[in-house]
Amino acid sequence: MLSVHHSKSSSLCDGISRREFLRVGGLLVGGLSLADLLRIEAQGAGRTKRAKSVIMVYMHGGPSHIDMFDMKPYAPVEFRGEFRPIGTNVIGLEICELMPRLATIADKFSVIRNLSFMEYTDGHNPPLVYTGYRTSTENPTYRPTFGSVVSRFNRGRGNTVRDMPPYVAFDGIDTKPIRGSDFLGVAHRPFIAGEPMEALGPIAGMTLDRMRDRKNLLASYHALKRTIDDNGGNIAAMDDFTTRALDMITTSRARDAFDIGQEPENIRALYGEGGTQFLKARRLVEAGVQVVTLTANSESHTWDTAGPWDHHGGVFTGLRKLLPAFDQSLYALITDLAQRGLDQDVAVVVWGEMGRTPRINAAAGRDHWNDVGFALVAGGGLKMGQVVGSTTSRGERATGRPYTPQNMLATLYEKVLGIDPAQTYLDFNGRPLYLLENREKIVELV
Repeated sequence: MLSVHHSKSSSLCDGISRREFLRVGGLLVGGLSLADLLRIEAQGAGRTKRAKSVIMVYMHGGPSHIDMFDMKPYAPVEFRGEFRPIGTNVIGLEICELMPRLATIADKFSVIRNLSFMEYTDGHNPPLVYTGYRTSTENPTYRPTFGSVVSRFNRGRGNTVRDMPPYVAFDGIDTKPIRGSDFLGVAHRPFIAGEPMEALGPIAGMTLDRMRDRKNLLASYHALKRTIDDNGGNIAAMDDFTTRALDMITTSRARDAFDIGQEPENIRALYGEGGTQFLKARRLVEAGVQVVTLTANSESHTWDTAGPWDHHGGVFTGLRKLLPAFDQSLYALITDLAQRGLDQDVAVVVWGEMGRTPRINAAAGRDHWNDVGFALVAGGGLKMGQVVGSTTSRGERATGRPYTPQNMLATLYEKVLGIDPAQTYLDFNGRPLYLLENREKIVELV
């Protein structure tokens, strides 16, 4: 048996070391090794074979819709703010003057302006964008994240992702209520990017020769078992998962995908100093990762506190600092994916957990506003180059029926990844739960 290696790396909320999580043979919960977890994961493999991915960019804190993608230049001064709108290459779509690069590629994305968060929350609640449901420390729902659902229901890429984790998180959000012991279990939690990359390699002192010896020993053992055990199908499956676990740590593919040093200087310059997560996300989906989550212009924050987009004061000063880097990074990601022919296979969604108050407050800021916010979507085979929905003349609420975060997730699940959002999983009491309660898609995108 492969040995257990303990370290003092950071732990998940249930005490499991993240570094130990990907160790081959490292005992996890109930003696599960990485090969065991791969078996568990495959038991829920999706029916689709479409090799598509999603990059989710979370704007922690709630970005100002009225200052970015839903500007109101003819509203009273206490609403319209300091920035001017500029035209894009899509007729009828204007965006903030601080995003000139995105203005040149508006035909490659769509903006949803009528996204409502009213029925969900009265404050910061990142689980809205990760799960479609609100939660709290006092009343956790344990709903699985978007990436965990994809890991569980849609592993339909075969050997193309054999040595890659299906779900990687750069977001830095301490989302314990949703990363805790959720209903899908430990096998579908993300690989937390930022952990030392040796977590994707063999334990100390384990050479490739020793790994090959153990791999050969396992093969010999299973060959013997097949001669005495009339259960060849299960043994063959065990061979496959053990081999995949060994492949993940004995090859350099996963570690290389994180290494932006392998990118040409002109590509790194395209993304800019603030675009490291965006560039890594592109490398990971190109290598076969199914879901990557990251934050825009953010360091680590706890899930129930403010992020960098939470401008209760000085909103225009704050956006002058944030938007140029955001513009460069997102422009780079969208154009890079398109130039590599990945835009139809990779969807990018950018959003936060609310909008901001249309009326500017006394501190020259904008407060929480759950009535309406925005999302930006690019690629994934969806319909691009359009504005979906509209808001009132002062950006206070949607005109007509709004969409919700669950509608956005339903669209990504079904129309990009081929996952039926009406599928169910079991809660801790064995009761079936739908992936989403509101499964209506954003029809303009499909």
